[in-house]
Amino acid sequence: MSQKRLLDAKEIEIILHRLACQLIENHQDFSETALIGIQPRGVFFADRIIKILSEDYQIQNLKYGKLDITFYRDDFRRSEKPLEANKTKIDFLVEDKKVVFIDDVLFTGRSIRSALTAIQSYGRPKSIELLTLIDRRFSRHLPIQPDYNGRQVDAINEEKVIVNWLENAKEDSVYLVKK
Repeated sequence: MSQKRLLDAKEIEIILHRLACQLIENHQDFSETALIGIQPRGVFFADRIIKILSEDYQIQNLKYGKLDITFYRDDFRRSEKPLEANKTKIDFLVEDKKVVFIDDVLFTGRSIRSALTAIQSYGRPKSIELLTLIDRRFSRHLPIQPDYNGRQVDAINEEKVIVNWLENAKEDSVYLVKK
């Protein structure tokens, strides 16, 4: 097994600030916007974006939620191992809001399709955008594309993109792993 570092901590920090600035550019005061981290790994990414928006750019009253898509996935009954659901925490209505889904890696698009279904339980958004750290652009099973993108990666199906966050892996990094 070989691995190649795609991003280090400094590069990730630069990307986080660029993405936060793009969100500010398109959503200004965020009064009509809700940011939703996709459980589990998208939440680490979303937490960082929220911190930058609130601390570095003084955006107040952000609507931020965490969405678990476990039971909305089209493959959840195909797994050999028991499912481990995460918590959904959305304490606001998304009715007529501009929702921004935040996830670490866009691969096949199936997780985002699941999130599109799951969010309907919380109201009907005015619009939905997608922010990802890594876009594996040649791996889609569904016609889903990010609106905000940290980096595009051309990886073949046997290769895996691993995103590490300081909070769960003791370092900020992105690796391309080949079996």
